[in-house]
Amino acid sequence: QVQLAESGGGLVQPGGSLRLSCAASGRIFNVNDMGWYRQAPGKQRELVAVISSGGRTNYADAVQGRFTISRDNAKNTVYLQMNSLKPEDTAVYYCNANVRDWRPYNVDYWGQGTQVTVSS
Repeated sequence: QVQLAESGGGLVQPGGSLRLSCAASGRIFNVNDMGWYRQAPGKQRELVAVISSGGRTNYADAVQGRFTISRDNAKNTVYLQMNSLKPEDTAVYYCNANVRDWRPYNVDYWGQGTQVTVSS
């Protein structure tokens, strides 16, 4: 099995910064795309940012220029640096990884979610 362990959420004032981390572990042959999604109360889960194994990135318009996604392939870890946070960034943030595990196909795994609250 594969586990995704997230850390770094919390309470921050508007304009502040937070850094999320997510480490994949277990029976991993290869990790493909890794990304972050978020879900605010009463809303659907939405893509925040994604990064390929080669470092190609894609961001939601709402976070472009404020958030930076990066990864350490040696550690199977993805990061999300969040700057200039706004109250509308408040949500549960979920890590996602597309993984080739022991099976002959890729599988999407999810973290348990970490709460980010932006409030004064």
